[in-house]
Amino acid sequence: MSETICALATSQGGALNVIRVSGSSAFEIVSGIFVPKRGMSLEERRSHTAVFGDICTDGNEVLDEVLLTIMRAPHSYTGEDTIEISCHASPYITQQILLALLDRGARQAAPGEFTMRAFLNGKMDLSRAEAVADLIASASKASHRLAINQLKGGFSNELGALRDKLLQLVSLMELELDFSEEDVEFANRGELLELCGEVETVMSRLASSFSVGNAVKNGVPVAIVGETNTGKSTLLNALLHEERAIVSDICGTTRDTVEGVMNLSGVTFRFIDTAGLRETHDVIERIGIERTLEQLKKSSIALWLIDPTADYGQIEEIAAKLLPVCRGKKLAVLVNKCDAVDPITLSRMMEWGKAMVERYGQDAEWENRDLWAISARQGTNLDKLEEFLVRSAALPAISTGDVVVTNVRHYEALVRALDNIREVKQGLADGISGDLVSEPLRAAIRNLSEIVGEVTSDEVLGNIFANFCIGK
Repeated sequence: MSETICALATSQGGALNVIRVSGSSAFEIVSGIFVPKRGMSLEERRSHTAVFGDICTDGNEVLDEVLLTIMRAPHSYTGEDTIEISCHASPYITQQILLALLDRGARQAAPGEFTMRAFLNGKMDLSRAEAVADLIASASKASHRLAINQLKGGFSNELGALRDKLLQLVSLMELELDFSEEDVEFANRGELLELCGEVETVMSRLASSFSVGNAVKNGVPVAIVGETNTGKSTLLNALLHEERAIVSDICGTTRDTVEGVMNLSGVTFRFIDTAGLRETHDVIERIGIERTLEQLKKSSIALWLIDPTADYGQIEEIAAKLLPVCRGKKLAVLVNKCDAVDPITLSRMMEWGKAMVERYGQDAEWENRDLWAISARQGTNLDKLEEFLVRSAALPAISTGDVVVTNVRHYEALVRALDNIREVKQGLADGISGDLVSEPLRAAIRNLSEIVGEVTSDEVLGNIFANFCIGK
């Protein structure tokens, strides 16, 4: 925190670059290489003003004409003295400016270090800091809106209200402990139970929103599964409109999962092409098959591909392994290669696929309309598949102000706090003494505090900000 840091804050490809400098020596360091066209020196300028001038390096040779934006502490993103240098995007110019800053005492910023300093200087809490990374990574309107809502403090405000209620609870309980000898009761147990119920309801709503938030942020997971050589990789490539997976007539080509992301009607889908299911003695292929079943368990939607020329008994063996894992998932049965077989063979295989779902996949969310013939190679009926995907995602519309949990760290902390509150409720209902009830109450407060960073460790901070880009 005592060092002044610098980094390129813009991505490559534009006409201009922005170099950010932050720290107590920012003005001194930048003044060593900047000559204003006219007027006062940098140290004399007011905050939130722009200055036009030259960057001069070796022997006062002009390197570039630049525009500096000045932000004085504490009124800056980091809470420190900050200067942003807008220069031409020549890689040579950018590199020379950075080297000149480093020569004069600045240090290259680590990934996320500017935002970490903003957090440590009290400019934002940890959940809002994490929203910065989500905003940069947002790939859809919904994910952008969730990140903006969190950045504005919607989630933090919800947590703050919850913590206030919990602090009220624990204060009343501990006040009673101070007067335990007088046998004074400062709060009616029924009222405390009611307050716990209110807190539990809000926590449950927030924790339950994670399934939607995770799907919006990372994409709805869709597993493409089936026997070997049914066209799973071809289907993945057709959906993504690119050659992502290797396609071959040789069975067992895909031995590990291959992923790809696409956006349909504003919904992001994450497709996972999996290893084909079959009996094999190949150790590597068996590992791939195990991963197929693991990916299927994690997915929300399953696409089961069937080869219409395959043996009926073999398909039943696959169905017996595959379909029970589809419990609670949206399922589509796709008889592929419809362009390569006659209509009678195709119709019989579709009936067999339906019979397999009715026999082994009763717990899957499947309807007769979710069975059709396709040709992944020719693109036949892929429009129906896309309609099915959008319908199956069933993501609610995200509006401004909605508080939805998108971060697994936040979700896990909420679940722990929810368990703590339920323990408190049970203790109050059973008439357990206040000192025993206070401990899970304090644990719930700690868990909520971890989300906003009031209670955290250097290791947690390091893991969070390591995922940021350099310059932010």
